[in-house]
Amino acid sequence: MDELEIRGLRPGEEAEMDALLAREGLRRDPWLDYAAGIFDGGTLVAAGGCAGSTLRCLAVDRSRRGEGLLSSLVRHLIEVQCRRGNFHLFLYTKGSAAPQFRDLGFHEIARDGQRAVFLENRRQGFSDYLRTLQTETPPDPAAPVGAVVMNANPFTLGHQYLVEQASAACGTLHLFVVSEDLSVFPAEDRLALVKAGTAHLPNVVCHQTGSYLISRATFPSYFLADDDAAALAQARLDGAVFARIAQALGVTVRFLGTEPTSRVTALYNQALEEVLPPAGVACRILPRRELEGTPISASSVRQALKDGDWALAERLVPPSTAAYLHSEKGQLVAARLRTAGQVIHH
Repeated sequence: MDELEIRGLRPGEEAEMDALLAREGLRRDPWLDYAAGIFDGGTLVAAGGCAGSTLRCLAVDRSRRGEGLLSSLVRHLIEVQCRRGNFHLFLYTKGSAAPQFRDLGFHEIARDGQRAVFLENRRQGFSDYLRTLQTETPPDPAAPVGAVVMNANPFTLGHQYLVEQASAACGTLHLFVVSEDLSVFPAEDRLALVKAGTAHLPNVVCHQTGSYLISRATFPSYFLADDDAAALAQARLDGAVFARIAQALGVTVRFLGTEPTSRVTALYNQALEEVLPPAGVACRILPRRELEGTPISASSVRQALKDGDWALAERLVPPSTAAYLHSEKGQLVAARLRTAGQVIHH
């Protein structure tokens, strides 16, 4: 190892990383915010990177396996994360590679067979999260206990209708709001909008997902062959994680909204319908609320704001969201949307 160089990739070296990943059946994740490699005499023999608090795209040239390169690379990436202030780290990998990462101090949270495994570097991290959820839940929650998971980017009348229908069918409804701050509406604001828009429903308990319920934006699809495979693997992993959450909270039904416009979300719903019932959690897909025959979606709100059609945007959201859109924060988001590219998710 004395002759090897471990460092961040320099401009123009991404192609070498892409070639190494391709040889190992992987692809570079577009969300990487740092990429590093191990070089032997100028030849890239191992590579990996970071995206937020995750480690991703880890590969070692198959001719150099067994030399401890993966361990050295992971240590380098962990040092980078620590310098950033990220100490709670997550990792997604193929099932065949999971034992190597367990040897490096990572602990399995959930898996989708051999296709994908979700790990973290804290032995009690997920258990602590479950205890937090239980602390946030009122004692002796009324049955039946249900759950909804949403991003709410932003919270619309469609989201509100889904929660109202689910709430009416439950004694207690756990409402999880995606925590990853990669949406155009900040995570803190999205959570506040959800709470404001559901304040009239006393049996709703709001939670943050933390890093455990997986969002499409942060799921690493680099080791999957195509977008459909990525969506299905994500949903199956999400289902495996959610099954453990459901057990801790006594959840017996998860509510989903119909998805006529987003192929990825439709695949997600399909996979959850396959994964959750065997774990004792029923899936109920509820019809979407419509405006003049068109399903109300957060994408429609974002497109209206991008187009400057404030009248339409206000017709698609509850008063609490409308008030936010006219606030200083909301005006800043609208300004970003006006210069954004694609704002509708497919």
